Amino acid sequence: MKYIVIVFATLTFLCQDAFAQQYKVITTVESIVPMGIGRSRIIDHKQNQNLEQATTERDEGNKSDQKKVKRKDLKIDNLDETKLLNFYSGVGINFRNIASNDAMISAKINELINDGWQLEFVTSGVESSAGEGDNNGIFITRYIFKK
Repeated sequence: MKYIVIVFATLTFLCQDAFAQQYKVITTVESIVPMGIGRSRIIDHKQNQNLEQATTERDEGNKSDQKKVKRKDLKIDNLDETKLLNFYSGVGINFRNIASNDAMISAKINELINDGWQLEFVTSGVESSAGEGDNNGIFITRYIFKK
């Protein structure tokens, strides 16, 4: 009986990494700027980030060491940028551009699935035109994959 418990405990310990999960986030940014002026992309990071480098601890409520964290140190250098088309053309919304983007995004999702990733969650948000004079706007979607 002791032998079975020892073998089971050893196998459980050795297999822990096999059951560990990884997550990956892919972001699409699609411009809602008229005349095709904006930039639209699929963004895929290619390096991991050091979370501890960006994290500080508060122990007295308002007292924070966040000023010691430099933004330039948080930026990664290795990423893939896949060009997408903008939602708007010169005369308004361009449905061919949307269909083209859908095809590109589907290709990216299929690539990741073929690499063993599983699409787990999708979340999106929009900052759209606030009327005349506001030429800003993006549609952002985050695809969260699990392995």
